[in-house]
Amino acid sequence: MQVNSMSRFASSFVLCLFLATAAIAQSSFTIDSLISTKRVGDPQLSPDGRTVAFTIGNVNKAENKTLTQIYTINIDGSNLKQITTGDKSNSSPRWSPDGKHIAYTTGGQIWTMEPDGDHRKQITKISTGAGNPVWSPDGKWIAFGSEVYPECTSDDCNEAADARIESSKVKAKVTERLLFKHWNEWRDRKRAHVFVVASGGGVPSDFTPGDFDAPPYGASTGVDYAFSPDSREIAFLKNPDKIEAISTNSDIIVASLVNKDQKNITVSNRGYDAAPVYTSDGKYILYRSQATEGFEADRWRIMRYNRATGETVELTRGFDQQADEMTVTDNGKTIYFSAGTRGRSPIYTVPVEPDFRLRIATHVKPVLEGYFANALNVSNDGRTIVFASSSIASPPELYRVNSDGSGVTPLTTINETVYRNYRLQKAEDVEWKGALNSNIHGFVIKPSNFDASKKYPLVVLIHGGPQSAFNDSWGYRWNPQIFANAGYVVFMPNPRGSTGYGQKFVNDISGDWGGKAFVDLKNGIAEIVKRPYIDKSRIAGAGASYGGYMVDWLLGHNDDPRFHFKTFVSHAGVYNLESMATATEEVWFPKWEFGGMPWDNPVQYQKWSPNKFVKNFNTPTLVTAGELDFRVPVDQSLQLFTTLQLKGVPSKLIIFPDEGHWILKPQNSEFWYTNVLDWLSLHLK
Repeated sequence: MQVNSMSRFASSFVLCLFLATAAIAQSSFTIDSLISTKRVGDPQLSPDGRTVAFTIGNVNKAENKTLTQIYTINIDGSNLKQITTGDKSNSSPRWSPDGKHIAYTTGGQIWTMEPDGDHRKQITKISTGAGNPVWSPDGKWIAFGSEVYPECTSDDCNEAADARIESSKVKAKVTERLLFKHWNEWRDRKRAHVFVVASGGGVPSDFTPGDFDAPPYGASTGVDYAFSPDSREIAFLKNPDKIEAISTNSDIIVASLVNKDQKNITVSNRGYDAAPVYTSDGKYILYRSQATEGFEADRWRIMRYNRATGETVELTRGFDQQADEMTVTDNGKTIYFSAGTRGRSPIYTVPVEPDFRLRIATHVKPVLEGYFANALNVSNDGRTIVFASSSIASPPELYRVNSDGSGVTPLTTINETVYRNYRLQKAEDVEWKGALNSNIHGFVIKPSNFDASKKYPLVVLIHGGPQSAFNDSWGYRWNPQIFANAGYVVFMPNPRGSTGYGQKFVNDISGDWGGKAFVDLKNGIAEIVKRPYIDKSRIAGAGASYGGYMVDWLLGHNDDPRFHFKTFVSHAGVYNLESMATATEEVWFPKWEFGGMPWDNPVQYQKWSPNKFVKNFNTPTLVTAGELDFRVPVDQSLQLFTTLQLKGVPSKLIIFPDEGHWILKPQNSEFWYTNVLDWLSLHLK
């Protein structure tokens, strides 16, 4: 009897051990886990403050696409409801001013529906498509964006032009202007315009006719048009300069809905102006602005334009971070905005009418710190803020917080159940001394099953930009958890040029790509490899865009006595600065970064170009790129790979003919991650 009991106990123990082991195996965070994560975003708070409309994207890997649907949830987190269905994505939900309808985009057109998803009505039937709806305050109009032929004044004309091009056997691209391509699309004919249509449907009216884009490239932050409180005026963006490829001069134009008369309210500023919004009393237009002409990474300021007097003032004077998206209270008194700060994106506030007589550095005050907040909404009573937030350990969810920063509460937990089983490690903040003895900051991410008694290979990720940053936020490209849970410790430094550490820190990268930032990076690695759990004989460097540039630069400078890279991964890396300068589309970028074009300042281009140090190349390198990448054209990667092959350096090339600067399609993303991990395993394990 006792033997049988022990036998049953042993059998039960083995079964439990098997099930526990199986559960652990099933909860490992993998490439498939990342791809199948539900994409939560675009929260929109209803006018009565009781309901949030938002979107969830579900990835269909088999069909190689993401299908997005619209949901609603009560402000207390109850009553989650899906209100759109079908085989087409539904996106951009926007509440009507009375809260009785939601405008949204589906099938390339604007529709409206009631908040429960009933009584759907198609508002636009424009051949060139419609997106990004914005309601007028009186509820009578909806503004939207569409890409049209500038010579056309009717939809019939646009439709006929599309038909001619589609039926022609000649697919030649013809242009007589610069910025004829952008990111991954050719822009040789069509222009982005802002239209206005009656909210009940009808014939749309083009409010930005002409051979220009509204909003222009580079300045656009999403939806850059807004109605005045009396619904008699619309504000939008336009670049008046002839050569758009060398200009960052987007201006804010206001146009009458009655007679379409236009006025440029930012004509004196030669930098970007973007994201106009009216205060509810109609007194001011608020917007974000950069002061420096030709510099896309200048500090974003919040500006206030007085519609009666024409006076313009900066509200964020003394605030040394870049103001991101903003929202204003219904009483027009208070602005809430987010700003990247040391790898997070706190919520800040600033009065619309601060007392500038006070002798203080800034009127900006933090409201909520420790979060990566975006997509801010403030309730009409000014008491509640709804936002999206994520971290390196958790994908985006929606939250609410009192306007004084108290009472942070999650509204959604769409991915929580699954992600709880992954046990992902939170990002660890690290600091070290960089060039000129400056304090440099970054993150370390460890595997979920991290064991401090073991030795781990190190993967150093290098961000792009270079005026960008690694943040404690979720991402689907270069997700550090993929690398960490494949058995690596991940180091994510924010060297010189990174945003979130003051504007001087950002400025210090320009004209010095392989200088102080390189020292910042190397010093950080030297500190990290001192940790007892790091195997300093197994280090990889990987990055994209400027991160790819730094990988290419390291290829020629892999001689630091404190550590040595065993392998590299260069995605869309800038390799040959001289050829890059005239092949990229936003020509203002190399002009600013290197003090002119190659014929203006050849010394800078030769000094910092990785291809000038080919004689030192000897580290195995994986090279990847998208063939539709017009930001860092694919020839940069082809030049690098050809050089590596001719030098006899172990190397591999992967080109995606249907991708641009980023590898976005689900199956392509899976293929890219798989090959990168295989390459790292080959050289580090």
